[in-house]
Amino acid sequence: MARGLFAALLLGLTAWSMAALADPLRVLSWGGAYERAQRDALFAPFTEQTGLQVEVHQYDGGLGALRRAEAAGETPWDVIDMTRSQAMAACEEGLLQPLPHDLPTPAPDGTPADRDFLPGAIGDCALTHSLFATVVAYRPDAFPGRRPTRLADLFDQQRFPGPRALQRTPAVNLEWALLSYGVPREELYRLLSTPRGLRLALERLGELKETRWWEAGDESPRLLVEGEVVMASGYNGRFFDAAVNRGAPIEILWDAQVQEHETWVIPRGAPHPGAARDFIRFATATERLADLARRIPYGPARRSATLQVTTHPDNDQDMRLHIPTHPLNAAGAIVKDEDWYARTRSLLDDHFETWLARQGCLISVNESCPPP
Repeated sequence: MARGLFAALLLGLTAWSMAALADPLRVLSWGGAYERAQRDALFAPFTEQTGLQVEVHQYDGGLGALRRAEAAGETPWDVIDMTRSQAMAACEEGLLQPLPHDLPTPAPDGTPADRDFLPGAIGDCALTHSLFATVVAYRPDAFPGRRPTRLADLFDQQRFPGPRALQRTPAVNLEWALLSYGVPREELYRLLSTPRGLRLALERLGELKETRWWEAGDESPRLLVEGEVVMASGYNGRFFDAAVNRGAPIEILWDAQVQEHETWVIPRGAPHPGAARDFIRFATATERLADLARRIPYGPARRSATLQVTTHPDNDQDMRLHIPTHPLNAAGAIVKDEDWYARTRSLLDDHFETWLARQGCLISVNESCPPP
């Protein structure tokens, strides 16, 4: 009887293990052109190599959904594609699992990963895979006889009239607002750490007329393509997809691009952490990062992968000319201070939303506006 009970238990455990292995790896990512590139460069090859299916869910960033899932004890994702500043904040809150520093593979020539990855790419809870940029794009046909050439043109609605689209977040907008005053790049975050700097930045943003505030990454290219705005902030890869792959009449202004690390993380309550680590190791190998950059122009976090970036597999575009880290594009770049944002994000977000609410009140002449 005991032997029969043991056999039944063993059979049950085996069935449970097979069911667990049959579960898909659930990845939370950003959708759109970016997700399509990930499917071709990462997800499909991972499934082909391991037999494990990848199920992709979409979000627009932020930690709210992860906080709620962890609080409920029902985290539905194994891996999340997350900006490094948010990953640092999530790690500090205990929302993420630590990642072993030897998780990534060496370069093809044997160079250890910690020498092949860019400085700071291998973190306690996050592994950088790419560098993306938030840039300004515009419609050339909106300004006959002239074109924007510098970041300050975003705020010049006399020479470049028409509505703008900006991301509904303090990040990047605050840096650009101060930069338009002539504040040196190296002084941006010091000044933003003062009430005066924050006030100046919000005042500059408030001077813009007919601003559309976007949240989903594909929204700003759509607003440009449909002619609802003439200039917009957005992710360089999304604008590339609209202009090159879909022939949209838009161009990128690289001046004052804000570069940021994009990372892979594993939630603390991930259902399949072992498979998640296997995926991250696979997805950050040199060949995979180079293939991703050949499909969407984000700079690989590995030097060995950057050397392998060539042309797009479908349209023969030289992708090296479109990544934000190319010397021609990076000359006026701002490197986002992700430590600063990790420390200040909650307070900044609350302050920014209060300011936005007041801006809406002032436009509608609403007497119940919140105090400044």
